[in-house]
Amino acid sequence: MATLNRTLFIGRLGQDPTLTNKNGLDICNFSIAVSEKYKDKSGQMGKTEWVNIVTFKNLASLCAKYLAKGKEVYVEGKMQTDRYEKDGVQMYRTKIIAQNVQFLSGRQDNNQQAQEPQATTSARDAYEDTNIPF
Repeated sequence: MATLNRTLFIGRLGQDPTLTNKNGLDICNFSIAVSEKYKDKSGQMGKTEWVNIVTFKNLASLCAKYLAKGKEVYVEGKMQTDRYEKDGVQMYRTKIIAQNVQFLSGRQDNNQQAQEPQATTSARDAYEDTNIPF
């Protein structure tokens, strides 16, 4: 039986991305707001979901350099859920391991560089090998 783990999102960053380095591997984390527009029975409009995104290597460096709070991005990746224990309680955190990130039009900040990469940065460009630590 074939399986498929693929997600596609377009959303805006809720805050600036964070870049860390573990054992020489660049890792960038950020979250995006993905909104749905609709009207429910009580007249409430829409709903926003927050999606946690993780990128690695060259893709992580590019995301950390060019993305900022309010920027709009298109993200393709696979879903991964981590399980951990906090205060004796099993906790779960779902994130998207990005394999393709496109920088879309977004809010410009006066302090931010106006030049952004125009091409899609994909997993093929970002990963030099298949030994990805997840």
